[in-house]
Amino acid sequence: MTDRPEPLTVRIPEACRMMGIGRSKLYELIQEGEIAIVKVGAMTLVPVAGLKAFLARQPTTMLQPGQRSRRATSQWGLEHPAPASIPEY
Repeated sequence: MTDRPEPLTVRIPEACRMMGIGRSKLYELIQEGEIAIVKVGAMTLVPVAGLKAFLARQPTTMLQPGQRSRRATSQWGLEHPAPASIPEY
């Protein structure tokens, strides 16, 4: 069995899977200059090294067991306000 070398670039859907983000968020990061792309004709390729570099630049947080992050976000990345208590009647 031979080990396959890591690809130098991936297409947009694979970059999204690797990062765990949606297509819109990836394009937003590309537009902001946070992630580089390479155009080959109509094909858009994302350098794997660029994805790794982006992640390395992001701050990390270690949560304690049972601790939740301060911000709750929906599956679409939208922030939700802290849950309000439900008034009793």
